[in-house]
Amino acid sequence: MPLLGLGTWQLRRQECYDGVLRALDVGYRLVDTATAYSNEREVGRAVRESGLPRDEVFVTTKLPPDDAGRERAVIETSLDAMGFDHVDLWLVHWPPDGRATPDVWERLLGIREDGLAREVGVSNYSPAQIDELVDATGAAPSVNQIPWSPREYDADRLAHSRDRGVVLEGYSPFRGSDLDDPVLNDIASAHDKSPAQVVLRWHVEHGVVVIPKSARAERIASNFDIFDFALTEEEVRRIDGLS
Repeated sequence: MPLLGLGTWQLRRQECYDGVLRALDVGYRLVDTATAYSNEREVGRAVRESGLPRDEVFVTTKLPPDDAGRERAVIETSLDAMGFDHVDLWLVHWPPDGRATPDVWERLLGIREDGLAREVGVSNYSPAQIDELVDATGAAPSVNQIPWSPREYDADRLAHSRDRGVVLEGYSPFRGSDLDDPVLNDIASAHDKSPAQVVLRWHVEHGVVVIPKSARAERIASNFDIFDFALTEEEVRRIDGLS
């Protein structure tokens, strides 16, 4: 799973299709969507028409919590919309009724066994809910997608995920960041980068997957331009301290 991807929340129709195509052309190989975003069809069409082999693009989509109990019908509808025979990662978008619901997790594991999803995971689950799934089924989610940014950094939560073999994936990296913060601006200046690029690089330094959303060509390119520099350990600690 790539560490940097394109988020598509709130992207619709042609804007979504164009944004995904731009991102794939720039070099992104992870695209995140969800049934609730109503853009799976555009995401799938962009991936199919990008000219890239299907196995080079990691596509994530998500099960709406209100559709718990209809897992197979939902994944089949998503695959039909995208024009795929499998998705790379399928997540429970939110805990159904706010609960861990091991029975739903059990059915996602069955979807993985049937090959409709290469991996399965969850989104917006607490550490306690992750443990409940593991205790009930013996299988940990491959991924937990949650809000993550310097302000939301939590070393204990990151360690909890790592101890259980769960990849932490952060969304809304800028919503939880103060891009005017002197720490981010000082570090950005030292590397001739923007504060937003520093935030994304900070995710990568921690091994946390990050999926910034944008439809603007220049922003898509800028967000991907983070692999020609690295943060020092001291810079990472300073950013961690913003929490």
